[in-house]
Amino acid sequence: MATQFRIGIDLGGTKIEAAAVDDLGGVRVRRRVATPTGNYRATIEAITALVEVIELEIGGTASVGIGIPGAISPITGLVKNANSTWLIGRTLQRDLETALGRPTRLANDANCFALSEATDGAAVGMETVFGVILGTGVGGGIALGGRILIGANAIAGEWGHNPLPWPAPDEIPGPPCYCGRSGCVETFLSGPALAADHRRHGGRSLGAVEIAAFAARGDAECAATLGRYMERLARGLASVINLIDPDAIVLGGGLSGIAALYEQVPLLWQQYVFSDRVVTRLLPPVHGDSSGVRGAAWLWRPEEEG
Repeated sequence: MATQFRIGIDLGGTKIEAAAVDDLGGVRVRRRVATPTGNYRATIEAITALVEVIELEIGGTASVGIGIPGAISPITGLVKNANSTWLIGRTLQRDLETALGRPTRLANDANCFALSEATDGAAVGMETVFGVILGTGVGGGIALGGRILIGANAIAGEWGHNPLPWPAPDEIPGPPCYCGRSGCVETFLSGPALAADHRRHGGRSLGAVEIAAFAARGDAECAATLGRYMERLARGLASVINLIDPDAIVLGGGLSGIAALYEQVPLLWQQYVFSDRVVTRLLPPVHGDSSGVRGAAWLWRPEEEG
């Protein structure tokens, strides 16, 4: 029996990555091009060209799933909430299906991350998985029984634009957010937010990963900053556990490599979770940066493909 492939594409702000994934999760072909920033038509053409190149290499036609930095509105069918702003208000799914000549599935990139790690990653075999992106922004996605939970408004899992739970007096009203409000989870837990908090407390200008590295080496100021960050992350994730009670939470994005998070945050969230015992696991990703394309590929389940 011939190997069956599905193509996953991760449409990012600076690069578009595509891969052909087989039924066992193996990646046969991977290609990457720069994103034509600000140019919608060129973005469609770049995705189409990637699919054509990959299908030449695998010797056949495959299903196509695409992770995007935003969501498709179930009301209008247009892209919304995208930080790649040239996509907003566009009929991206329809235009891609026309260009590719086949049905195409699109999902939020954080949803693709959650699906990837739930399918054959850190949370394989678990029923309810919350995937977290801790990077330039803060995103989230929910996988239930190996399928993405999209929601009536296509915003399921978007915890980054809820207020930080149980705020201390000095956390109110909180830093301003690009969404127009203040004190959003994203304004405390993104990489830039961690760096900004360090500066606000008199620390020198360092990036989030640098702060974590200095903290691990015993720097007192960086350790204090990382401590505040972990306590806030614990509060934010505790509110998620109280709401959807996941089997596992998998961290992704640039801050997911901070080893201390996985030991300390589950100890800290105990006091905020409405339960006598918390068995939810906090896990590092297995596929990391590859989860975007892998999750996009898994938008098509084997039984749904011809």
